[in-house]
Amino acid sequence: MSDKKSKKAKVVTMQAIKEKFNDMKAMRQAKAEAREEEKAEKEAAKARVEAAREMRMAREAEAQKNLHVSKAVEKVEQEEERGNDAAMPPPSSGTNAAATAAGNHHTAARSNLP
Repeated sequence: MSDKKSKKAKVVTMQAIKEKFNDMKAMRQAKAEAREEEKAEKEAAKARVEAAREMRMAREAEAQKNLHVSKAVEKVEQEEERGNDAAMPPPSSGTNAAATAAGNHHTAARSNLP
């Protein structure tokens, strides 16, 4: 009779060990799934951050473009106003623009010498 009890005890012990292994396997699988889900969420969050950054950069570039366009419009308007004033010659570039505009070519030429 003790032989039956020992066999039954061994079977119960083996079943308990199998259940423990199954539980451990299920726990590992659940942890792996949770890690994968967390990884996917992190990647999605990273993608949202990158998209938000690109949108911000696009808005900034558009604002900068608008600023340049408005400055260009102002310059065109100023040039048109100057064009209406026939007495004013257009501004010349160079370091001695005033001397050249005044007709003093000799002073302008001398100042450009090394």
